[in-house]
Amino acid sequence: MSTVKILIADDEPIIRLDLRQVLETLGYEVIGEAGDGKQAVELARELKPDICILDVKMPIMDGIEAVDIITDENIAPTILLTAYSDKELIDRAKAAGVFAYLVKPFKPSDLAPTIEVARARFEQNVILGKEVSSLNERLEARKSIDRAKGILMDSHQLNEAEAYRRIQIQSMNLRKTMKEVADAIILAKSI
Repeated sequence: MSTVKILIADDEPIIRLDLRQVLETLGYEVIGEAGDGKQAVELARELKPDICILDVKMPIMDGIEAVDIITDENIAPTILLTAYSDKELIDRAKAAGVFAYLVKPFKPSDLAPTIEVARARFEQNVILGKEVSSLNERLEARKSIDRAKGILMDSHQLNEAEAYRRIQIQSMNLRKTMKEVADAIILAKSI
């Protein structure tokens, strides 16, 4: 099993040093450190960590804004590690897509479970995203094929099974997907 690579971001160097030591003691590899949110986003894009741990209050770009970008770009799961626990910050963090929110002071033993759960949830989200994308593609293909069947049924007085079979045969003959054939039929009809 490979070591989990972590990016940490906090504007206080001493906090970053302490966090690095705790993480390395727990068996994690810290592959990058940032002092502000903007630098954290740039390093996340460049280093592709397994997880990002960010402080909320940082200069240039705060941790929540950084989380929003890292989440939108699907780079890695994020954990906010902060001394602040007010509702407004928590709501912003939830909206940004943070995977965990730890309030300082925390126990070092809290970090490993938080990291592992965040990584597992992120992996589940990636899988669900792929499934949704696949389902959407299949739905779009189905819509195109149904529309093309309707065109063939109207223009050649075919029943539904015969229209479907024509699309299927053309797909095999041209070595194209049935959606591509259906889209060509729809395009030809619209010209």
